[in-house]
Amino acid sequence: MKPNEKSDASSSNPMNPNAVTALPSAHGDQVMLFRDVSLGPREAELMFRLIHFWEARNPNTKILIGQEMLLIDEEGTVIQGFVPAGRVGTYKLIAGSVYKLSNFFGSRSKVQYRVADHSATVSFTWNSALTVLENPPVLIPEDRFRFHSYEEFKANCDSKGDLYDYVCHMKLVNGYTITKHTVLDEIDIAEKRHLCVHVQTHNRPMMKLYLWDKAATDFCQKFKLYGSTPSVLLVTTVNPKHFGGTLALTTMSSSRVFMDADVQPSKDYLEWYEMKVAWFECTATIDDVVQGSGWYYISCGGCNSKAVKGSTSLICNNKKCVKSEVTGVAQYLTMISVYDKSEQAVFVILGDAGKELTGKHAAELVDNYFETNEGVGVDACVPVPQALLDTIGQTRKFIVKVSDHNLTGKTQTITATKILPPEAPLPASSDGISKTGGDKSGPSSGFEDAVVDRARKASEILESDETKHSKSG
Repeated sequence: MKPNEKSDASSSNPMNPNAVTALPSAHGDQVMLFRDVSLGPREAELMFRLIHFWEARNPNTKILIGQEMLLIDEEGTVIQGFVPAGRVGTYKLIAGSVYKLSNFFGSRSKVQYRVADHSATVSFTWNSALTVLENPPVLIPEDRFRFHSYEEFKANCDSKGDLYDYVCHMKLVNGYTITKHTVLDEIDIAEKRHLCVHVQTHNRPMMKLYLWDKAATDFCQKFKLYGSTPSVLLVTTVNPKHFGGTLALTTMSSSRVFMDADVQPSKDYLEWYEMKVAWFECTATIDDVVQGSGWYYISCGGCNSKAVKGSTSLICNNKKCVKSEVTGVAQYLTMISVYDKSEQAVFVILGDAGKELTGKHAAELVDNYFETNEGVGVDACVPVPQALLDTIGQTRKFIVKVSDHNLTGKTQTITATKILPPEAPLPASSDGISKTGGDKSGPSSGFEDAVVDRARKASEILESDETKHSKSG
């Protein structure tokens, strides 16, 4: 069949199909490429991979309209497919499989909520025949994404136009900081049929992303099954809308959810994101212990999240915590001023790092204060203990975490995740600072794992406090 005039699909696609190397056709002239699909009936063959399919229903009556599909051919061109309601179930569809379709109708793509750039849709007709190809003669890409930036979503907000894809890193899930110990309340999410994720792409403004129904279920399953807590989220075909006067993204029935290493774009973003956080060894002298604010906080004995005072007992701030009765434990949350040969900085000392600095647990110091001052009420502000003040003037080696949060956040502090003993050998360095693991004197891989774990706990407390504007201590 003689190819028709090309559509504008390849020129308008923000993820240009030309970026995918076009492979030479090995299946003869009888197979039509997506770029040649135009309107009207076609007695021709198409070969494609089925990326995704979903049900289209009337939003009011919920009556089935048909089955929509996202298809990709050997050139990387993406087109939308459609099976009318009367023929749903006729064809065995498996996402990821390669098919050959004989006979179809090129219908005009809908104006609202489009998921592909092509001006036509491949509609299945009464004489359409679909055959799965176990060994396709050419290589067909597995997927294709169309990404939009914050500015583009903002410009197209509430337009009900094309649905584009979004890749980002996650900050909060349903209002809680994502940590190694985060457990999603799947029952609550299922009852509400949605969850809200605070997301951010690179250094652009933060947005709320609402995942509904199947997208919410898929999110929970992936989040739970990951070996470690995921950081990156990629969601397809999201709709930009105004909620409460602010820009938000919401999923549609066509949306898919990916995390961290699921697909190449999320892998690329994860690589960028992980490079934004680094751990360093540095040697510095303690100049002062910052006073005027609490030097510790009361944590839940189960998950180490902040515990707050309820009407009759302590309540864990983490709603996902399994502890029914919270036992409060004092943990270090201390800011110290330090300097080296050229710079000054403020370090935040949390948890075990405080014991490594003073040799005493925070709980021990708090208990000693109340034992010595029996008449003092339990709500009294415990002054900075002598054990912390005695560290002023000491020169110690710190393992610190540095990220964008330290440089752009409101706290303007650096988290010290471990403090080595004074007698620890100092690796050679021209400026007193060397990156962890740079030579044989650096920490072992097991030590680095412990550093990462403690840094995550520190980030949980600091970022949660900053986000919710709650007072420490």
